[in-house]
Amino acid sequence: MISFNTIEYDELCEIINLIPKTAGNIFDEWFNFDYSLSDSEISFLKDLIIENEFYVSSYTEEELKMKFLSPLLNKISFRQANKRDWYERPLVAEINGEKIGGIVDFMVAKGEKTPVSPYFFIQEFKRTKHASLPDEQLLAEMLVATILNKTNLIRGAYIIGRIWNFMILEKIGENSFQYFISKSFDSLDFDGLKQIFINLQAVKLVFCKD
Repeated sequence: MISFNTIEYDELCEIINLIPKTAGNIFDEWFNFDYSLSDSEISFLKDLIIENEFYVSSYTEEELKMKFLSPLLNKISFRQANKRDWYERPLVAEINGEKIGGIVDFMVAKGEKTPVSPYFFIQEFKRTKHASLPDEQLLAEMLVATILNKTNLIRGAYIIGRIWNFMILEKIGENSFQYFISKSFDSLDFDGLKQIFINLQAVKLVFCKD
């Protein structure tokens, strides 16, 4: 099996036709979601920055998760009827004769005790010698999800330290996909973190639907 953790872009391109595209306006609906932050949410985001801004650059992966990412994701509270957030769960599919899979950092999916039909992924950068780049790993996870779900479009995000980028993968033909990467958002800048928070609320309230 080809692992999410080590797969490289060239390997993906040997399995399916993968086309990078400029973002254009494809993120407009997502990033322009009409969501007004409450006073408590604004205070939460400001406090999250204050508590972590001097430490993020030196955090280990687990420290970044526990001190910064977990509070943010828990604040969103992705749990809905038969849908919730999942951490460190396996995902695998066979694509054109190649089995691709591994452990997923984070996904929002259907299910009560076992995830099915993923809607959204977050991939955090792993600073290990043999790890693939986060966008490559995220692409592989999203590709597997489109095969399992039998859908044509899926969303995700990848994180490198304080920087977030969002991604859309779209099936455009048999064994052919195009993908779009958003501009970068700085999670230690209030406006950047605010937009990340709104984007995640849009995932929960708009895109996690059948």
